[in-house]
Amino acid sequence: MSHAVLRFRVPVSAGMSAIAIAAVDDPAPAASAAFGMVYQPIVRLQDHRVIAHEALMRPVDGTSPLQLLDRARAEGALGELETRAVRAAADGYDFAGGGLLLVNLSAHAILGGTTRPQQVLEALQASGHDLRNFVVEITERDIVEDCAQLAHAIGYLRAAGVRVALDDFGNGHSNFELWHELSPEFVKIDRFLVQGLADSAGRLNILKALVQVADGFGTELIAEGVERVEDLRVLRDLGIPLVQGYLLGRPAATPSRDVPEAVRATAGDKLQVWPRNDRPSAFRRILAEHMLIEAPSIRDIATNHEAEILFRQNPQLTAIPVVDRHDLPVGLINRRAFNEHMAAPFARELLGRKPCTMHMNASPVLCDIRQSLDEMSQILLGEDQRYLYDGFVITDNGRYRGVGTGEALVRRVTELRIDAARYANPLTQLPGNIPITEHVRRLVETGQGFVACYCDLNHFKPYNDQYGYFLGDRMIQLVATTLLRHADPRWDFVGHVGGDDFVMLMQSDDWMRRSERVVGEFNAAALALFDPEDRARGVLEGEDRSGRYATFPLTTLTIGIVEVAPGERGGAEDIASSAARAKREAKRRGVPVHVLER
Repeated sequence: MSHAVLRFRVPVSAGMSAIAIAAVDDPAPAASAAFGMVYQPIVRLQDHRVIAHEALMRPVDGTSPLQLLDRARAEGALGELETRAVRAAADGYDFAGGGLLLVNLSAHAILGGTTRPQQVLEALQASGHDLRNFVVEITERDIVEDCAQLAHAIGYLRAAGVRVALDDFGNGHSNFELWHELSPEFVKIDRFLVQGLADSAGRLNILKALVQVADGFGTELIAEGVERVEDLRVLRDLGIPLVQGYLLGRPAATPSRDVPEAVRATAGDKLQVWPRNDRPSAFRRILAEHMLIEAPSIRDIATNHEAEILFRQNPQLTAIPVVDRHDLPVGLINRRAFNEHMAAPFARELLGRKPCTMHMNASPVLCDIRQSLDEMSQILLGEDQRYLYDGFVITDNGRYRGVGTGEALVRRVTELRIDAARYANPLTQLPGNIPITEHVRRLVETGQGFVACYCDLNHFKPYNDQYGYFLGDRMIQLVATTLLRHADPRWDFVGHVGGDDFVMLMQSDDWMRRSERVVGEFNAAALALFDPEDRARGVLEGEDRSGRYATFPLTTLTIGIVEVAPGERGGAEDIASSAARAKREAKRRGVPVHVLER
């Protein structure tokens, strides 16, 4: 079965059939404007067949279809123009090739003016073709205030055999209420969610959710705007059945039934690695403004007596910001330190009239309201820890806006880092345990053959003990960069379990060669992280786990590998355990790479 859709975009091209109703020299009424129709194919990914076309309006004067539609709306003739476009789309379409023709209509064309469901049906029936060959695509150009009323009107079309599609879901007026009320047979995913999908964990997560919603409604999804093979692979992997875009075919006056060979060639592709979801976005989306506490400030010319009154009036404040006459912060007065000074004998008499600036921290931590939590987290690494009890000053373009507490900053950064660590290792930023397990499940569920590689450092603890955590971290980061350098990012997944343990899930046919190169390159590069004396000796000197003097070989990398055959069933735990056994066997045999016999 095929589908075709009527849209209103793109410039006029030579060779298209035109409907010339009025001369275009003078600004004729929009309802009688001349236009032609072109058709863009929609492809079913399961068998790479063209099953639909979208009909697109092209004004013959070269203006934008959207401009023509807007003019028709302003003239009160939108329904009339859209109905003419429906007739033109049906007249120019080759129904003999089979399939459906989708024609775009606004909610206004179905509900408003003189154009009602009956007029739409008459326009479709005029083609002389079975109405089951048509799908009415509800465009996003109207805000539908009464979805139930629209659903009722569409019921007349459905009763005649016409099916319904919801256009541009994810960017426009199409929403879940419309989806729920209309129960469309098709929902078109807006190009915003499709283009760049292979590089965006955010888009991926949204589409995952939409696939589940579509399954619940019994709706087929059509992904619009597909222009890259990488995005196409992810769409197939997600189970989205229908795709449309320049990669599949451009609009043409003659409907095309051919699918480009480059698209057909993707049928036998391996499972593409999804974009990484290391959850850094939570840090970016929490700003200093979100942690702002509105608090009174005090002028730098105020006295200690005035500061004491302000503290008494605001018992919740741990510190008072001090500002100059331009409202620029110049310091913070800590409540506890201030009270200790003022509680000394005769302090109120001696210090009460003196300027409050004598007790302030003249170098407070300043954060602009637009700073992200990720940027603010760098405060925690500073040597000056007074923010823990003073808090920090929040500004807007340098002027005082409010304060934040050190306790709130530490709590939010800690919570988000703990959560993020489940998805990405904080040292290497490689995917952590949850994404590793998810990828193994994807590979197994889709029946892909792959190899699971468990990578581990030999004698890393003696190195870390002798050289310290800083160089120890450098060693671990070297493992990560080496693995990434030799993995094919399209097919090979690299994850960091924790410490010096890494995992590679490889679909590359030359996985053994890549693994051997990883070990060789790492072992050579790691020598630069040892002192010349240790490199010359070829061993490390230190204490073993019992505290006795011992020598240890220089740190090297070992990879244990287990092969998972196509179609082989097994849990992620079993596969991970087998890979760990392969790694232990490699260490026992003293070989850099070992493939476990299963």
